[in-house]
Amino acid sequence: MLDKVTRLLLVEDDEDDYILTCDYLEQLGSHTFDVEWLSCPEEAVNVLSENKHDICLLDYRLGASDGLEVLKSAVANGFRGPIIMLTGQSDDTLDSAALDAGAVDYLVKNEMSSSRFARAIRYALARRDVEDERVERLKAEAENRSKDRFLAHLSHELRTPLSSILGYTELLMQSEKNQHAHNELGVIYRNGKHLLSLLNDVLDLSKIAADKLELNCCDVNLDSLMADVYTLMRVSAVDKGLSLRFESQQALPLIINTDATRLRQILINIINNAIKFTNQGEIVVRAWTAWVNEREMLFFSIKDTGLGIAPEKQALIFKPFEQIADVESRDVGGAGLGLAICSELLTRMQGSIELESTQGVGSEFTLSIYPGNIRDVERQLLTFDSNPDCHQKLTTLSTSGRVLVVDDLKDLRILVGHMIASTGADVEYAENGKHAIEKVAAAEQAGKAFDIVFIDLHMPVMGGKEATIELRKMGYKEPIIALTAATMKGVKSELSALGFNDMIAKPVDSGLLYQVLNHYICQGKTEPVIEHDDSPAMTQKSTRYLLVEDDTDAAQITQLLLESLGVETVIAASCEACLNTLNEDAEFDKVLLDMHLPDGGGLDLAKQLKQRYPNLTLVIVSGAEPEPEKIEKLDIEQVLLKPINLGLLTELIEGSA
Repeated sequence: MLDKVTRLLLVEDDEDDYILTCDYLEQLGSHTFDVEWLSCPEEAVNVLSENKHDICLLDYRLGASDGLEVLKSAVANGFRGPIIMLTGQSDDTLDSAALDAGAVDYLVKNEMSSSRFARAIRYALARRDVEDERVERLKAEAENRSKDRFLAHLSHELRTPLSSILGYTELLMQSEKNQHAHNELGVIYRNGKHLLSLLNDVLDLSKIAADKLELNCCDVNLDSLMADVYTLMRVSAVDKGLSLRFESQQALPLIINTDATRLRQILINIINNAIKFTNQGEIVVRAWTAWVNEREMLFFSIKDTGLGIAPEKQALIFKPFEQIADVESRDVGGAGLGLAICSELLTRMQGSIELESTQGVGSEFTLSIYPGNIRDVERQLLTFDSNPDCHQKLTTLSTSGRVLVVDDLKDLRILVGHMIASTGADVEYAENGKHAIEKVAAAEQAGKAFDIVFIDLHMPVMGGKEATIELRKMGYKEPIIALTAATMKGVKSELSALGFNDMIAKPVDSGLLYQVLNHYICQGKTEPVIEHDDSPAMTQKSTRYLLVEDDTDAAQITQLLLESLGVETVIAASCEACLNTLNEDAEFDKVLLDMHLPDGGGLDLAKQLKQRYPNLTLVIVSGAEPEPEKIEKLDIEQVLLKPINLGLLTELIEGSA
């Protein structure tokens, strides 16, 4: 292999010195030089400006010209290579002037036959290599910043229309006027969520590739985290007629130190794949700890009775853009990103992922993470309870009496019934409103009337509203509690008018359930506690938000969602409109700022607002995650990542309550 040729420019007006210099350069066996000789200062400046040479030897005296001027002009014109100044005799003043002007070294010509010449050349070329590496690094960093800006912009542009698609669909699905189109709306909503999932995967993969993905580790309640995953994934399993079981056969640490969001993402991704590729049978999730290389690791296994994975595919599924199934011939598959992301995340969490699979039998994924030092952490057999503090509530709440739980979904009514029965009450069940009426009538006839009824609103045969009207006509005077996912404005007034005493939002929170039991059974209070919309509690000063968003559709759906939650919302479409609005009326509880506005950025606007209105609470709404240090510096309360939905806005409102 030939040595790299070093391109050297010699600027020298004496031909003898040119010949001698070439002889000295040939004696440097470590380098091969391609020497170009120029004697004209003006021509030398022009050639150096082209940046074609790796190094330059520049004579100080060029006839009547001064080599320092050539040096200064070359540096000013962008020559990046090292320049060594050649002088006839040593002169400290001249040497300092040369170094100040940008030379890397200086040599007296009679030293060129010595080892100092070789050292100066090697040093200068090493400097050139370092500079080249620095330039390449800066170039790569600039490209990465450009990529980051592009991804942030792309994320924003994709998430903004998704906000409208998912938001309007969510509103339509919750309206009783659109029950005839519920299936079609469900298709739109599921596909919108699928697009959002793909977007998140692509952005995660890009962060991993750019080494920009950071873990946010903190103490996490393992029992609660697993319960959250179970609650979310169980619906998908039930929809396919599958059984989903979570098991712990040994005492596990109650608290671990990890990134809860990423661990939840990994478990959901793998369990979702298991459900997707299983047509009958079950998915079993197990958790345990084991010592590996003198560290106690936390393990999970997700085992299914599904299709299994062919041996030739097993080596590919953890690579990006590889799919387990052929999406052209099957109704399953995907972008092939999820498992690759899981593998990368687990590596960053100091763990790993392994697969065992047999076609036609099923697959088992085993993954591990480092849960922090759990040597002294309390352990117990986990119940996968999303509200671990409720055990204390159960021990202090003791009830008696008869309770009827009405829900068309067996698992949900059994779950609610189990929580109620654990307090000491006698629980019976009904699967729809008609069945509930029959149970209540039979109980009263037998002299064993129910002390309280919990009833779902939306059920086949007869819903909860119709059943409650009939129960009140029958003379049933005990408390009736609505179980509903519809908690929009006006629902409380409507339910109170129909005869309900109270309501609990789905998914049912055990703490709220126990409060209701304590209020109506333990304390014997049966008067309605549902507040009418025109009651004193509702006629207080309403919550007001200012929404700064230039996308008309996104602004309208966010306004509708907020107003459905009882928040008066004013829209401003630009920075200028925001400032004008606040100039006339600054009485807002929160200001929601979009990151990208036609006349400025959301963070720049936030800075202005903090200066003018220091007491305003600011929330950034963005399609991409802004830099945390900028958010912290501006004292931003929260960042909402698009697409915006009812859940996010509910948390925002409740967080300030």
